[in-house]
Amino acid sequence: MVTASTDLANLIVRYARTLGDVIGDGHHVSSPLGAWLLLALCSPAARGQDAAKLSEVLGADSGQAASTAADLLGQPPALVAAAAAVWNAPGAGNQDWLASLPQPVARGEVPDQDAVDRWAREHSFGLIDKFPLQIDAQVYLLLATALATKVSWESPFELAPGTELGGSWRLDQVLYSPDHPSHSAFIAITPNAGDVAVHVGRAQGGLVVLSVIAAPGVARADVSDAAHQLAIAVARNAEIPQRSLFDLPLGDGPLWSIREEQSMGGSAERLHAVLPAWSASGVLDLRDERLGFDAAGHAVGGGDRWDAKQAVMANYSRTGFEAAAVTALVARMAMRPRQRKARIAELRFGHPYAVVAAAQTQDGGPWHGLPLFSAWVTKPHNSAS
Repeated sequence: MVTASTDLANLIVRYARTLGDVIGDGHHVSSPLGAWLLLALCSPAARGQDAAKLSEVLGADSGQAASTAADLLGQPPALVAAAAAVWNAPGAGNQDWLASLPQPVARGEVPDQDAVDRWAREHSFGLIDKFPLQIDAQVYLLLATALATKVSWESPFELAPGTELGGSWRLDQVLYSPDHPSHSAFIAITPNAGDVAVHVGRAQGGLVVLSVIAAPGVARADVSDAAHQLAIAVARNAEIPQRSLFDLPLGDGPLWSIREEQSMGGSAERLHAVLPAWSASGVLDLRDERLGFDAAGHAVGGGDRWDAKQAVMANYSRTGFEAAAVTALVARMAMRPRQRKARIAELRFGHPYAVVAAAQTQDGGPWHGLPLFSAWVTKPHNSAS
């Protein structure tokens, strides 16, 4: 497997940047890990240029990647549902590769649409209702991975008027971080995104969800990279360079407002965060050659008659966080579809920002610190009471 969990987490960050570049700057959520796992399972079947392409995309050779995927699927943490399946028509597909699939991967003959829709629901806590690809008589090989989490905050957010958020979003009610150890906020120093405002929400069972916002004009890719690296560091309790509020000017800025008041004790610096509730869902087209599914489709299905998509959703609310993704790759006998293109700070998430959810396990196993879901928030909504 990949030599260390830190290496794996950084490989997922690397793939997340490529996936983010393909999706673009619109409001979205994705699971880079879900896509990476599917490619890793396919990689032992690849030869020649396909093998080189997958090794480059995955950041590891086929043996390392496949072993890592098997290890992750074989022992997911309690808060994460993780599954994989490969279905094929009798005698179809790369038989040597099919025989070598690891034990956690379910096997069977190609199911019908109702069956794969049911598989998606069963392995996503019911959050993904429909399988992302259509199944017809021309399908002879089908692969899928599923990831899901559905958790409650250790302490729910408080509610605040939408005017507290600042920025250009006009909302009636937003979220305000409570005085509770499971919520923390700080201003981090990052190499490419500059000073960023960070809120950390800790969920019951060991999931950390970071919201990270940079100054207007900082590229989405740099904010997302910073969010991923900070999520890994927070999940692993690593030291993070931070700004003291006493090093920053008093008053209002684009990311925070800092004031000074007399205090009889307690911490000299207190930070809260004001965030919107948000949700996102969609079906992502994974056929862009930068993502590696062309090489995977050629390797396991033969020829170039393949398709790949990811159905994904996430919901960030006053009481918790839930997210799920089903990633699928299909090989068909028909032609493939046509391609498509004491100072107190309130950190205000009032313009587009990144969110990353990462696992935090007690045993320090392969899931520890692993980014699970990524989001770019541009369309918040009012928080329910």
